Order: sequence, then C-alpha cells, then structure tokens
Amino acid sequence: MEGLKALIFDVDGTLAETEELHRQAFNRTFQDFGLDWHWSVDTYRDLLKTAGGKERLRVWRDRVGARVSDATITELHKEKTGHYGRLMSEAGVRLRPGIADLMDFARKNGLKRAIATTTNRPNVDALCLAAFGRPAQDLFDTIAAGDEVPAKKPAPDVYLLALERLEVAAGEAIAFEDSRIGVLSAKAAGLRVIAAPSLYTTSDRLDEADLTAPALSLELVREASAFFSGAFSG
Repeated sequence: MEGLKALIFDVDGTLAETEELHRQAFNRTFQDFGLDWHWSVDTYRDLLKTAGGKERLRVWRDRVGARVSDATITELHKEKTGHYGRLMSEAGVRLRPGIADLMDFARKNGLKRAIATTTNRPNVDALCLAAFGRPAQDLFDTIAAGDEVPAKKPAPDVYLLALERLEVAAGEAIAFEDSRIGVLSAKAAGLRVIAAPSLYTTSDRLDEADLTAPALSLELVREASAFFSGAFSG
C-alpha cells in the first residue's frame, strides 16, 4: 500500500482497558511490603499523568513524604509486575473495540505493526497472551518499551525507537493512543495520531491528535487516508 507502511499502538488503555488491573497490582504490592499506601481510582487517574510505574511510585513517595529508597522503588515495581501478570491471567482482558479489526487490516494490507509503550516488556507479554492468545512477538514486528529509552512519554523517545526498528519514516505510520501524554509523545516524533480515550483518560485533552473518537475503528483509519498519497483498502 503506497504511503502508509505501519501502525504503531500504545498498550495500556489503547489495546485494552488494563489500567484498573495495574492499580490493583500496585495496591497488592503495597500490602506485601507493609506500606500504608492505597491508590484509589481518582488517585491513580491523577498519577497516570506521569508515565511509567517506577516514576509514579517516586511521585507518590515524594508527595506523601515517605522514606522509601530508589532501590525499594525498584523492588516494589518488580513485585507489582508479578502481581499484574497474575491478575491478567486470572481475570483476563478483552481488546478494545476496533483493535482486532485494525490488526487484521494491517495483516491483509502488508502493513507493519509495532508497539510503543511506557510499560515494560513482561506487561506487554502478559496482555498479548491474555487478549490475543498469542505471544507479543508473533503479533508485532517490533516492541519498543519504556525501559529501553532515556525518557518516557510525553518525550518522543519510544516512538522514535519504534520507527527506527521498523525502518519507516514518521510520515509513513499512524500512532494509536488513549492519553494526552501519549498523543504528545507521538506528535513529537512526527507521527499522525488517532486517539480514543480510555476509562482512565476520559478527562484528558486530546485535541493535538489528528483524529479523535470514542473508540478506534477502520473507518477512522480510512478517514486518515487524507494524510497519505495512497488509498486505503481493507
């Protein structure tokens, strides 16, 4: 397909509504470590303005004035990743509307598929197994994770890494996001962005995205064809 060569997906909130499982995993971890911390839905929604689990832990530590070292933050995050994987396998998760169609669309049209996320690779693997029933490497041509880049979203680093690995230019790809920091990251990397807010980002301003909608769909991708020289098929 002339013009468009790749679709790049955020993970949490974009591929599936996973943020609630992350919140529960954090709270289980706090109990394990004997911390009197608890993140409510509203608290976690606010913390999501900071990308990255370890980064959110540091923000919270500083906010409440806790004497928790960076080494302990790393241990907390590792434990939380384990809880998240177990919760994912127990509860399961469904893809958000439109995602399966977009993946099928990419396959039929010879488009590369990538992930650009602030989460770590084990979380990506857990989601793909639970939602797709297949390993992440079988579904995506490349996976760019937050622990592989110097700066997380809204910095463009993770999207630039995905583009480099895909060997495509920013103008040859579309990014799919659900949050403001994600949209800003993709736009800073030069990408066109289609955004659909998730349960935890309904109050985010997404006006920097090229297109926004309540859910992702093939129709949105076809509408985005105006950005490219080639027509979309599907």
